Amino acid sequence: MVRVGLTPQRLARAGAELADEVGFDQVTVSALARRFGVKVASLYSHVRSSHDLKTRIALFALEELADRVADAVAGRAGKDALAAFAAAYRDYAREHPGRYDAARFRLDPETAAAGAGVRHSQMTRAILRAYDIGEPDQTHAVRMLGGVFHGFISLERAGGFAHTPVDTQESWAWMVDSLDVLLRNRTTHPPSDEAPPAPGRPATSG
Repeated sequence: MVRVGLTPQRLARAGAELADEVGFDQVTVSALARRFGVKVASLYSHVRSSHDLKTRIALFALEELADRVADAVAGRAGKDALAAFAAAYRDYAREHPGRYDAARFRLDPETAAAGAGVRHSQMTRAILRAYDIGEPDQTHAVRMLGGVFHGFISLERAGGFAHTPVDTQESWAWMVDSLDVLLRNRTTHPPSDEAPPAPGRPATSG
């Protein structure tokens, strides 16, 4: 590879490509230096450490994935948006396993607040608002969707579903359908100012 023109942005992209090839955990400044055919010291003018490099790869992956999800859900609502949202994450994990792992890298609060992780949260909440789900249920639902989708994707990648004859795509569709039903039945209603009548007693007016 050409040795000139190294920048933090170019290193982050090259690191993301390397992560897809060897695994995100295996990405280091030394490994990236070998990829560029330069001495390790040459990269330390652009990244401070392997942790800094991984942080930059994580931010790159989050931005790239956010763009993909945004394109997938554009113009959609309800179940269509939910299905497109979920599929975008699953497809990204299949095509870019290292980058998908990078997007799960723990960032410090300040870095996370400035990155594209905020966009991911905003898109999730936009989908949930279409289901008329308000707080605090909305936060619960954001966590549920993240946990369910990431759990399925992680098990699928690890071969956890390979020992049963049922096609994983059927299970994925069943899961999305079930989540849609659950979300439609968890619509948040405004709280009433009046206490419900006591059991066995009719409500009174005035």
